[in-house]
Amino acid sequence: MTDALTPSKNTAAPQATAPLPLTDAVLEALAITKRGVDELLIESEFAQKLARSEKTGQPLRIKLGLDPTAPDLHLGHTVVLNKLRQLQDLGHQVIFLIGDFTSMIGDPSGRNVTRPPLTREQIEENATTYFRQASLVLDASRTEIRYNSEWSDPLGARGMIELASRYTVARMMERDDFTRRFKNGTPISVHEFLYPLMQGYDSVALKSDLELGGTDQKFNLLVGRELQKDYGQEPQCILTMPLLEGLDGIEKMSKSKNNYIGITEPANTMFAKLMSISDTMMWRYFDLLSFRSIAELAQLKAEVEGGKNPRDAKVALAQEIVTRFHSAAAAEQALADFVNRSKGGIPDDVPEVALSGAPLSIAHLLKQAGLCASTSEAMRMVDQGGVRIDGEVVSDKALKIEAGSFVLQVGKRKFARVTFSA
Repeated sequence: MTDALTPSKNTAAPQATAPLPLTDAVLEALAITKRGVDELLIESEFAQKLARSEKTGQPLRIKLGLDPTAPDLHLGHTVVLNKLRQLQDLGHQVIFLIGDFTSMIGDPSGRNVTRPPLTREQIEENATTYFRQASLVLDASRTEIRYNSEWSDPLGARGMIELASRYTVARMMERDDFTRRFKNGTPISVHEFLYPLMQGYDSVALKSDLELGGTDQKFNLLVGRELQKDYGQEPQCILTMPLLEGLDGIEKMSKSKNNYIGITEPANTMFAKLMSISDTMMWRYFDLLSFRSIAELAQLKAEVEGGKNPRDAKVALAQEIVTRFHSAAAAEQALADFVNRSKGGIPDDVPEVALSGAPLSIAHLLKQAGLCASTSEAMRMVDQGGVRIDGEVVSDKALKIEAGSFVLQVGKRKFARVTFSA
């Protein structure tokens, strides 16, 4: 280990210093930092860090660690990235930490079972796309990219044992997921205790002033704060962001729950998905995803409460998000496409499918075209009036489709331009 990571032998209480005054600029930066957050610990400490940064001109070191467990990001992931970008725009040093070492342990946070660790090949494959996608939110030119294998690999067995001696089993068992699994008789592997320790050690190595994470990461972030004290560093503050609900408005956004909006999805798809959220949920999406100022959002909400159609506000949100991940031109085109669809029109970007076997029942054709997972689902969609051919509603479940070219539609967002032959 380097000298920077050597434990401090000075256990004397630090000398108290007079608090720095909080200028208007500091108070504004604090308000921006707190917008949409779940918790900021300790707020008074972070205010002093901001004040010291303003006085000395030295930017704060702000850390976000992500394990490359999957190659694609959705809007739920960007909630924390958005906050990181706001802090970056305030002039602070953002550190995008890729947990290539901790990924091999597997983060047990919020899980009821042991998560299988990733192989080195899986980690490297996923990590190649992470920063490219994160750069759709962050300013890549002002972002420091680090990998925690830089300091974790050199620890070795002796260093790992020394680090493990700094935390008791009783303190580890304060974690809700560990406690729940222990009570339920669900196995907890010893190596899982290493995860929060290694994440905390990252903060020591990077001399972090502030670490960000989701609400499910609070325990791990606090471990970093405590380890910094042990190593004689000023402890980091902690900022946790809420978990964004998905399109259903209930469960957190997740690909496995199919309620997500991927940041690399086509512009038209992204726009339509955003327009599908409820008028109530729209404001939470504004708070957690929009870069509009607090004053702008307050004005927009007042206009809606005063009678403005909430659909107009939702359009503004959808255009902002699509512009961020695609372009302003793509956002305008997506709006036109959405309006066209809402009038029963056919979008421009319909996938083309060539099928054979005519004549064929409508249910089997929908399944073969990939618009329904099964013929039973297709029959239900016909019953519900959700199936159209060239814009005309299909009501006969026994309908046989002859050879030809036509556009199939299921629901509001599923289309296929079919060339059907015998």
